[in-house]
Amino acid sequence: MGSDDHDHGKISHNYMILRPEEVSLCDLIGILVSSDIACKAFVKIPTGKEENIKDRGIMFMSLLGQKLLQSFSVPMSKLGSALEMWLNILSSNGNLSLLLLHVLQGKVVVPEKKGDEFLSVVGHLDRRLDLDKNIKHGDCKYYAMLCAMASKLSYENKAVVEKTVQDSWKMELLGYYDFWNDYQRKATTQGFMFHDKISDPDTIIIAFRGTETFDADAWCTDIDLSWYEFDMGKIHGGFMKALGLVINQGWPKEYEQESKKPLAYYTLREELKKFLKQNSRTKFILTGHSQGGALAILFPAVLAFHEETQLLERLEGVYTFGQPRVGDKKFKNFMEDQLDKYYNFKYLRFVYCNDLIPRLPHDDSTFLFKHFGTCLYYNSCYRGEIVEEEPDKNYILQEMIPRILISWWELLRSFMMPYMEGPDFVETGLLKFARFVGLVFPSFASHSPQDYVNLTRLGFPDDILIQASRKVYGN
Repeated sequence: MGSDDHDHGKISHNYMILRPEEVSLCDLIGILVSSDIACKAFVKIPTGKEENIKDRGIMFMSLLGQKLLQSFSVPMSKLGSALEMWLNILSSNGNLSLLLLHVLQGKVVVPEKKGDEFLSVVGHLDRRLDLDKNIKHGDCKYYAMLCAMASKLSYENKAVVEKTVQDSWKMELLGYYDFWNDYQRKATTQGFMFHDKISDPDTIIIAFRGTETFDADAWCTDIDLSWYEFDMGKIHGGFMKALGLVINQGWPKEYEQESKKPLAYYTLREELKKFLKQNSRTKFILTGHSQGGALAILFPAVLAFHEETQLLERLEGVYTFGQPRVGDKKFKNFMEDQLDKYYNFKYLRFVYCNDLIPRLPHDDSTFLFKHFGTCLYYNSCYRGEIVEEEPDKNYILQEMIPRILISWWELLRSFMMPYMEGPDFVETGLLKFARFVGLVFPSFASHSPQDYVNLTRLGFPDDILIQASRKVYGN
């Protein structure tokens, strides 16, 4: 159930909504050749807003991609589950030789899928779960390092998250969530909340999960190029839906949820209010990798939209890693006002080298998507700089040769890192394989959380995060 939100102006009256479940093969062909598609069931726009359909090629690719993903969602899920099980059986038995020996002896160790040692594919790309002991509370790198680790940990099951947060990090897990997506009609948004009581002031961190490799619903969210225009600007429809956009109601300020269908924004907002009441000095931080980063920055945007001033005044910062663009220039201006004029929270957007995802959706005449905030760009040697926009912002093909050369260096680096930086930087066989694939498809491995964890630990110059904070606050 939901409250009437018309008096709050929280419904979008200008939008373009794509409905892949309604599109057929004939419809897809018609997108490219038909003179009138505004009345079709697979696209919804307001009456008299036919100009919202600008680029049919983009619409075609988005609908086709979502349709294919929906068609292959079951085999993708089964393939992902099989790969995860194989990787976990292999690691639980030591290595391939020991696994074969255990097969012969009938002593194969099969891990429990919901157990605290069963890792995701992301977890097998980078098995590190401990925080960097060389980065202490008060260090300028501390929150960046903690958020990168939390963003990576968000891909794991509840048991792994609970064991890591409580036993390894010595912090308190406040909640592990599977959030409902009102448009996909299933729980497809995940995240967790934990409390760092040692920091001063103590801090609550919310980490949103990014796009899982074999999760068709998550990929549909990414490539859903529907959009909604609110007073704060035009925003990526897929990410809005994942955060908790309510069907036919938009963003009502108050919304009575069904207990079995918790929406991310409304659930986390109420949880934060409850926990922050317990201590007037407690702050909170939002973080996420990939799609999780998009949700992390959209969360305070909706808080500002709802004028949740008390919560925003307690927001310490937003740290995102490999985050895609989420809105247009009007939204960019709206958020810059929140950052510069009204609330002093940090928004640090980390971009590693050739990572493709921060360059999407394109910042061009078709999409009009814009980044904002403080961009910390790190090259393949983990040297960072504060930039207005990451280099090659739309990932043009002319830059392919330099990307291939960097992919060769990253592969070579993967064998050198343990000798250069120590055992904490050993790369797994799975990640080395991904780097081999990157020789043919540059940037394939650049989006991995591994490099984002590395840059928060090894990134230099050391004071770049201090400079970034000063830039945020305008000092």
